[in-house]
Amino acid sequence: MIKVLIIDDEAHVRKLYQDLLSRENFEVSATDNAEQAMTLIQKNHIDIVVLDIELKNESGLDILDDFKSKYPELPIILNSAYSIYMSDFKTWMAEAYILKSSDIRPLVEKIKELTGKKVSHG
Repeated sequence: MIKVLIIDDEAHVRKLYQDLLSRENFEVSATDNAEQAMTLIQKNHIDIVVLDIELKNESGLDILDDFKSKYPELPIILNSAYSIYMSDFKTWMAEAYILKSSDIRPLVEKIKELTGKKVSHG
């Protein structure tokens, strides 16, 4: 089973993603901070990270830089409500940039694509 880590400071977003991604047969962990995320990556052998950029106490771009230096092969999807960051060269370290939306399908498809899981079109 593909293990997905959600890093987002909004509890309702974490819950929504956990529920929806679990229905897609992913094993989902979630946190709102980098320290706990690092522990989860080490302990749970995470396959892919979905990372918000604007966190309350931390910068998602700083987390991205830190994680890529420690785990260069770990795919990271930036997931933000703001398209303005797309032009920031720091975001280019991520494998994908998906805008938050009420339609989670683009995120699910990108996770499947980056983890090699077959996407089912129904």
